[in-house]
Amino acid sequence: MAGTPDTVADDDALYVLTAVLLTPTQFPSVLGDDYVAACAVLGLEPYAEGYGLVLGQDGGGARWTVVVDDVSLVAVAIASWDCGMAYDLSPDDRSVVCALPGWPLAVAVAAPGVPAPHDPPPDPEAGGGGPLPLAPPDTESWGPPQRRLGADEVAAQWAAWREQVDDGTAHGPAAGHAGEAVGESGRPGGGSAGPGGGSAAPPGRHPGVRRVLAEARAYVVDPPPPGRIRSAFAPGGARTLRVDGPGWSLVARTDDMAFALLDEEPGEVLPIGRGPELPGLLTALDGLALRPA
Repeated sequence: MAGTPDTVADDDALYVLTAVLLTPTQFPSVLGDDYVAACAVLGLEPYAEGYGLVLGQDGGGARWTVVVDDVSLVAVAIASWDCGMAYDLSPDDRSVVCALPGWPLAVAVAAPGVPAPHDPPPDPEAGGGGPLPLAPPDTESWGPPQRRLGADEVAAQWAAWREQVDDGTAHGPAAGHAGEAVGESGRPGGGSAGPGGGSAAPPGRHPGVRRVLAEARAYVVDPPPPGRIRSAFAPGGARTLRVDGPGWSLVARTDDMAFALLDEEPGEVLPIGRGPELPGLLTALDGLALRPA
């Protein structure tokens, strides 16, 4: 998702490389477990309308994240780029909320004709008290951002992950309760969801999985902040759920099983059998989820 270099303002050129939405229904998971937390990382008020984040370089090559309140404009640009179409993303100055140094996400492209991407120097007018440059999380460590990125990967590659779990095991007697982890954890084709490899998750009840499901059930009684539960289209009329909580992430299909990732289990992906309780829980969570307009 990258556009051709354009400028946000003639007097302060920004060569636009990409953009993402920051709304209650769609935001970079790396920033937080929910929309409110993601806004807090960037020092923004969690307005219901949301924001667009425009990532680019200035004329000196420095990285900048420009926050705009014209969400529709950014959404159209993203949709156009996803379709392989050029789009001139040039937000009006009046829509710019702020400009933050650095990028919160890894960007694989760079603007031509300017120095290589680098963090801008500190603002001398801030007297050393300005915000630190944003930076993507370290891929060599494991923590909440990496756990959420791992859950994003599972959601994006659901079919590949699902193939690693035998249907008979996932839906059979060994997985008869929604709180039971089944099969093995790991990246499709071997390995784990994070750095440092990972070991197989033994079948049976996993204490971390029991905690995830208990806290997810609590959401049904006491709904969490916006963005903790997100719902997206899935094949066959089903929904893909992304649910997050303190130290855990859950990825599920409403017509199938679920996978859990935990802060205390670096790189592990724990399959959760469907059983008799999981379908009702997923349906209830999907009913709470905010959906893109």
